[in-house]
Amino acid sequence: MVIGLSRVCSLLAILWFWVAAPALAVDGNALALEAPRVVAALEQGLAAELGTGLRRNPELALALYCDAGGLGSPEGFFRVGRVLAIGPRHLRNPALANAYFALAARLGHAAAIDAFDPGIESAALEEACGGFAAGLEKQGFDLEGYISGLSPARRRIADLIRRHAARSGVDERIALAVALAESNLNAQAVSPKNAQGVMQLILATQERFGVKDGFDPEANVRGGLAYLQWLKQRFDGDWGLVVAAYNAGEGAVDRHRGIPPYRETRDYVRRVLFFAGLAPSL
Repeated sequence: MVIGLSRVCSLLAILWFWVAAPALAVDGNALALEAPRVVAALEQGLAAELGTGLRRNPELALALYCDAGGLGSPEGFFRVGRVLAIGPRHLRNPALANAYFALAARLGHAAAIDAFDPGIESAALEEACGGFAAGLEKQGFDLEGYISGLSPARRRIADLIRRHAARSGVDERIALAVALAESNLNAQAVSPKNAQGVMQLILATQERFGVKDGFDPEANVRGGLAYLQWLKQRFDGDWGLVVAAYNAGEGAVDRHRGIPPYRETRDYVRRVLFFAGLAPSL
């Protein structure tokens, strides 16, 4: 069988990204335009894929990459395709991989354009991402193990959160999980809406809880925990509602009399509670 040059190049492109994946987690240029929550999901997915701080868990990686894609990241969808194309044999699905490459390509991802194979019929996506998450129902998340695999600077942020959570009355696991979902413990993270720091506080929330400098880790963490404690009292300790309100605002939770039906918010709540060990899956 003769394989065309373009197809060989496509395969090499896929393999190059597989080998180079660790660099993508820290390459500021590659992820410079991504929002902090997207970067967090991509970094966490890569840790699960490679076994950094966690045991290798490609199913968890797929779910986290899907979360990044759901937030609008072509890189997230490309990584889903990569795992399905050349990941563990039990997960390989060329038609589904090709569909994710096509989706990432439509969003302008250059490597996905190269990886897409018009000779392979693409599978329908529909609930594929939901299926990846559902496969984690009986698995837990090693929160401390994951944090142990982060940089010393980010581990210090985790220690800061633990200290202040104990004083504020906020469950330490929830506090850490929110910080992981928001910024992956990055004190310099800035969102497109100018949410700042570890806990991704918008300026109005900073003013509301007395935060003078959103990029000062201690001030930011204390402000984020104060908000979580306020929400805890507001919603009678229901962490699902607390986390939903942290993401979408307490007004949205009130209007919908529960977790709002926004995909972003529901994915966020599942992810935070999963990280905290309070829910079975993403």
